[in-house]
Amino acid sequence: MNVPTNLKYSKEHEWVRVEGEIAFIGITDFAQGELGDIVFVDIETEGETLEAGEIFGTVEAVKTVSDLFLPISGEVLEVNEKLADEPELVNTDPFGEGWMIKLKIADSAELDNLLNADEYKALIA
Repeated sequence: MNVPTNLKYSKEHEWVRVEGEIAFIGITDFAQGELGDIVFVDIETEGETLEAGEIFGTVEAVKTVSDLFLPISGEVLEVNEKLADEPELVNTDPFGEGWMIKLKIADSAELDNLLNADEYKALIA
């Protein structure tokens, strides 16, 4: 199970990579493994400002549809357009090319509420 140490994690299995005032957000290797083959990613919140815990989209696997929960508050700046044609990137490269949204962070203090890699590993153990 891949759990990069440079990321923060939510209990709902989203990851956050911070680059200045911008956060990249996706789902974890554990989450994509539990979901199985991802066939569709539906995110229609680009341009919206959402609170932590709100649903920012859904991911559809062969047998299920799962909501995506925003780990921190902010404005959705961009949706990963590659996922429209290649949703399987979430399975093959969840922490890289399979990122889902780019977010302008509203309150960086919310990052302190997320899990570090060791805490996330303990959660999924």
